[in-house]
Amino acid sequence: MVMINKRATRIAVSALFFLTGLCFSSWASRIPDIQLALHLNDAGLGGVLLALPAGSIISLPIAGVLVSKYGSRQVLLLAAVTYAAVLPVLGLANNSWELSIFLVFFGFFGNLANIAVNTQAVGVEAMYGRSIMASFHGLWSVAGFTGAAIGTVMTGLHLVPVYHFLIITAIAWGIILVTMNRLVLRVPNENNAPSLFGKPDAFLLTLGIIAMCSMICEGTMFDWSGVYFRRVLEVRPGLSGAGYAAFMSTMASGRFIADRLTTKFGIKKMLLLSGTLTASGLMVAVIFPYFFSAMFGFMLVGAGVSAVVPLVYSAAGRSAVLPPGMALATVSTIGYLGFLFGPPLIGFVAQASSLGIAFTMIAVMVAAIAIMSSRIKL
Repeated sequence: MVMINKRATRIAVSALFFLTGLCFSSWASRIPDIQLALHLNDAGLGGVLLALPAGSIISLPIAGVLVSKYGSRQVLLLAAVTYAAVLPVLGLANNSWELSIFLVFFGFFGNLANIAVNTQAVGVEAMYGRSIMASFHGLWSVAGFTGAAIGTVMTGLHLVPVYHFLIITAIAWGIILVTMNRLVLRVPNENNAPSLFGKPDAFLLTLGIIAMCSMICEGTMFDWSGVYFRRVLEVRPGLSGAGYAAFMSTMASGRFIADRLTTKFGIKKMLLLSGTLTASGLMVAVIFPYFFSAMFGFMLVGAGVSAVVPLVYSAAGRSAVLPPGMALATVSTIGYLGFLFGPPLIGFVAQASSLGIAFTMIAVMVAAIAIMSSRIKL
């Protein structure tokens, strides 16, 4: 691996984590507006949202081959440029079929960028000789909060999504231009595996399921928090993104203190606390469907899920079956499926019953984090 200034490299990779989070959260912040513009009911929106994981799944085997052949730096740059370019196209959709097609491409290049940027993070960790993955994911969460805040402002200004997304694309391309020469040129061992899939043992599979439960909740907050505030709480349009912003604020801040708390209390206690906080927060929002109580509930959810993925990644790195990088990729792939398939599931359940029942179902799922963490050797 050619050495560049490691601090500059860490900042560059952090910026690209921020970029991917900003693009995704910008899309998520305008889902309620796009749902209204295309006259989609909950089941219709859930069906459309399935297109994004479809694109992501298509990219999984391709991403492994591309990273192996060309390196994570080249793949990341190509994927990030295209990911940002597809974003404003989402705002041009005139019907659900067009939006579905565009979301397939958005999901494809988004996951390609996700795999490549996490591979870059592994390279930066090798440069530092210690775990710093949580800080990278913290920047992704900060980007989510930033995207939600910008989306709330744009909605309040009645700016249509396509123009909002064009602004985000310009910001993203600016980030790429500044960081492209400061990335890790070659991550150790990234050419040794043609795919990011490993054969997990029971330990890694359990970690993957824990991550999946957490990411189902994250995906629900990204795609449905705005709809919940608009539909159930009946807030005015400019406040539909407030719950999402509350969730992201505690999720982002929680990730920056997770390492310190884990050192003090241990991984098991942290995962137990995380599952309890997340389930409790969702139930507060469901049982007390008012603005301030829901805001408080969503803040609890953000605090709860904030530490789960970094803790799971840290534990996966100690796998006795797979090398740290492969173990991380395997667990993150299992977890990411929950992030992608959770939101469409919410749509179908909400259409058949209500959003409150759908959120209760997610609360039961995340409670499993506490149960599984008590039974795994960490």
